[in-house]
Amino acid sequence: MQVTCLIILLFLLVNVLGQSDFAALLELKKGIIKDSSGKLDSWDSMSLDSDGCPSNWFGIVCVNGRVTSLTFDNAGLVGDFDFSAITGLSLLRNLSLSNNQFTGTIAKVGLFKSLEFLDLSRNRFRGTVPSLLIGLVNLVSLNFSSNQFEGAFPTGFGKLADLKYVDVHGNGFSGDITGFLSQMGSVVYVDLSSNRFTGSMDAGVGNPSFISSIRYLNISHNLLTGVLFPHDGMPYFDSLEVFDASNNQFVGNIPDFNFVVSLQTLILGRNKLSGSLPEALLRDRSMLLTELDLSLNELQGPVGSITSTTLKKLNISSNKLTGSLPTMVGRCAVIDLSNNMLSGDLSRIQSWGNHVEVIQLSSNSLTGTLSNKSSQFLRLALLNISNNSLEGVLPTVLGTYPELEVIDLSHNRLNGPVPSTLFHSLKLTDLNLSGNNFTGPIPLYESIDSTSSSSLQSSSLKSLDLSRNSLTGRLPVELSKLNSLVYLNLSKNYFDGIIPDNLPNSLKGFDVSFNNLSGKVPGNLMRFSDSAFHPGNSLLNFPSSPSTPGYFPGLPSTMHRARMKPVVKIVLIAGLIVVAAFVVLFCIILYYRAQRLDRRSTSTNNAKEGAVEEASSVTSQSETDKKKNASIPPSGFRQDFLPPSHRVESRVGGDIWSVSDKARDFGYHESLGKGEGISSPMSFMSSSNPSPSKMQQHLDHPRALKVRSPDKLAGDLHLFDGSLMFTAEELSRAPAEVVGKSCHGTLYKATLDSGHVLAVKWLREGMAKGKKEFAREVKKLGSIKHPNLVSINGYYWGPRDHEKLVISTFINAQSLAFYLQEMERGGVLPLSLPARLKVASDISHCLNFFHNEKAIPHGNLKSSNVLLETSTMNARLTDYSLHRILTPAGTAEQVLNAGALGYRPPEFASSSKPCPSLKSDVYAFGVILLELLTGRSSGEIVCGIPGVVDLTDWVRYLARENRFDECIDKTILDLDDDEKPPKQLEDMLQMALRCTLSAAERPDMKTVYEELLVIVQ
Repeated sequence: MQVTCLIILLFLLVNVLGQSDFAALLELKKGIIKDSSGKLDSWDSMSLDSDGCPSNWFGIVCVNGRVTSLTFDNAGLVGDFDFSAITGLSLLRNLSLSNNQFTGTIAKVGLFKSLEFLDLSRNRFRGTVPSLLIGLVNLVSLNFSSNQFEGAFPTGFGKLADLKYVDVHGNGFSGDITGFLSQMGSVVYVDLSSNRFTGSMDAGVGNPSFISSIRYLNISHNLLTGVLFPHDGMPYFDSLEVFDASNNQFVGNIPDFNFVVSLQTLILGRNKLSGSLPEALLRDRSMLLTELDLSLNELQGPVGSITSTTLKKLNISSNKLTGSLPTMVGRCAVIDLSNNMLSGDLSRIQSWGNHVEVIQLSSNSLTGTLSNKSSQFLRLALLNISNNSLEGVLPTVLGTYPELEVIDLSHNRLNGPVPSTLFHSLKLTDLNLSGNNFTGPIPLYESIDSTSSSSLQSSSLKSLDLSRNSLTGRLPVELSKLNSLVYLNLSKNYFDGIIPDNLPNSLKGFDVSFNNLSGKVPGNLMRFSDSAFHPGNSLLNFPSSPSTPGYFPGLPSTMHRARMKPVVKIVLIAGLIVVAAFVVLFCIILYYRAQRLDRRSTSTNNAKEGAVEEASSVTSQSETDKKKNASIPPSGFRQDFLPPSHRVESRVGGDIWSVSDKARDFGYHESLGKGEGISSPMSFMSSSNPSPSKMQQHLDHPRALKVRSPDKLAGDLHLFDGSLMFTAEELSRAPAEVVGKSCHGTLYKATLDSGHVLAVKWLREGMAKGKKEFAREVKKLGSIKHPNLVSINGYYWGPRDHEKLVISTFINAQSLAFYLQEMERGGVLPLSLPARLKVASDISHCLNFFHNEKAIPHGNLKSSNVLLETSTMNARLTDYSLHRILTPAGTAEQVLNAGALGYRPPEFASSSKPCPSLKSDVYAFGVILLELLTGRSSGEIVCGIPGVVDLTDWVRYLARENRFDECIDKTILDLDDDEKPPKQLEDMLQMALRCTLSAAERPDMKTVYEELLVIVQ
């Protein structure tokens, strides 16, 4: 009887405990605000099995009525995850919430004493890690990666004897890394990358059990300094297979890895390591090393022969390595020796064997010719030897390598004809032969039979760059058969004849400028900007619209001009003068009338509403019309605060004012009023408050107000400066005017009710990264403060794709570009010599801070992004490091824009995906120095001198001719013709030329700053 009662009591107890588990789960469900896929619809309190376990509940594993596992991976759930609601799950062994949008803190996570596997990765959890976590003595795997955690880890990890896996990358954790790792026991996998850990790596980095057990150790992208293992050398990591310490600030020699016999991957790139290349890592010995990355350091000396039979990937690019190419590369498949100081004959690569798949040798000083042997490189997929000194004729065998996809031989001294075999390869996708001296026609039509024509149509060629050569003849009509072509650059050659019809509609990049083409431009190419055709090609005809005055079908524009009599010309000129006078008079009348309306509106009690009512008459839309045109914002929404692609036309005084911009696919030039950061005299304003009738309509229909609030920005506003506080609603109703446009978007000057003036950059749609990565990066940028910087104060993330705003304090100052350009037009006084020297010093001071204290590039340095405060001439840099918040497409467009304006370094031409770097900053600074010293614009085209195109070419040409005095802008010194500029300016000009050398020869910013201070003083 007693036994029976005991069994009944145990059954009731288990049942009660089970019921409490499921009640906890239902309580947890209340905090989940979004379940778009309906995963949790299966959580029904009535669907329980006979053993008390839930029947088919999503993500739940139950044993004997108790929940043991909760798995929500990739479920798309949104909400605040309430750990306190499920603390009663005392038998929970697995909690996995990866890749959702859960928020909140994890203060209660240490209460799950049975937990073995804890995965909170790729969510939005924040705060610090509680000390209770150390109480999870059964924990085997811990994954907190890609969240918003911060602070130091609690001490006592040594108590977690079963812990094997730790991944906390992509957070804001801080503290000494040696102290953290020394707590670890016999863990196998540790990833601490992309945090803010400090300290150095020395022999005391871990206890013996950690050193002997660890297989994967990633400490990259932190703030680590010092010499790697300086005292006793590399510890005896018996099992270590992967070691990644890249993107830190380590210095000194690379340690000896002789006793790390299991090491397969070693990544130490993007540090400040020096000394010679450790030959032991390249030799055939007991080490199993398969990947070695020592790029972007300061290594010197020669590259010896590579005899390792296990090494597959070798990247030692962007160092200071010298000497000849290695004669042997073992069995390496990927070899990157680019951006060094290597010299000698290229013929050494003939002995590299058939294992090679990628050869990167760009930006060195290699000479010689390419071999005509056909028995090598049968696996080669990428060949980049750009920016060297190769000579001779290109061998035809190059087009027969069966796997070759990318060829970049740009900026060499190659000559002769372009081999026709290159255009019949079925694998080749990218061909760049620009900046050489190739002659003859494009050989698409040589030896074309039915078979080869078919191969042209089957061609995979996507990018073809033959610019800056001496090619002649007509453009072959067979270009239209390259159906996959996306980018075509034939500029700066000697082509004549017409542009072929039916070029692929897939083209996104097109340039035939600086040639002698004639005839009619095909209609499908009219979408490209004028810079794709001009300068040069003076005989090209652009199709005119039938509505254009003076248009007669069938007659070219030159014939109209030929038949025009002198009397007619005089009449036309006089008529144009009269029309211009009327336009000016009309503008003056409009201006004074607007001033009178402004004064009248400010004298009324209801100033804000009165100004809007008298300034514009906005046609209201009915609710029916709004539903039909969902893409058009409501008339009450700030249209002046919309990006160009989302604006509508407003009727002002009966006339239509269109403020839309047409995006260009290629040759995009930055559009600025008078330089970014300056106040525009014109603003497009619309009603910021709805009329009383509209307000009553919204009150009657609250649902419409909730969906389309005309007064509110309905997203998330984050401010970094505690002294500046306002709401999204205040920002949305702030009067705004356009002050600049760039490849990123539109810059507005917005005045808050408090009188505080903001600079608000509205990013173009598709430019910004995802919300989590965007938020993390923009917060980092907002933490950067410097007296020569316009810091970011906050950001706004809206619910719609185009609502991404970056907020800064508005600086009432003109840009350096404005001073230089207006000086040419006589609009302002030229900058004095002391002012120009101060501007150069201020910019270099800020860049030195960026490079050596923050270890990030500005990335978008140009004269329009340098503001000069009027009273002090203090230089303030804007638009810094925005590439960190942009998509790859946005970064590519920024780089393309910089190239169009003359700030693109030569190494970008040899990269398929160029990205801003410390070296590219130095180049852009050199161009700004040239602008300051010459008074010329960086984007100015220089004609009449062979081989000279832009400002840097022109100055370098005069330097070779020993004509420095002709470079200096005489207006800054008021010199007579026979006077020479002081040596101070000549030294600065030499500094500018050094900054615009190849990447390997360019000085770093610290050297530039220190030398410039000596010159200026």
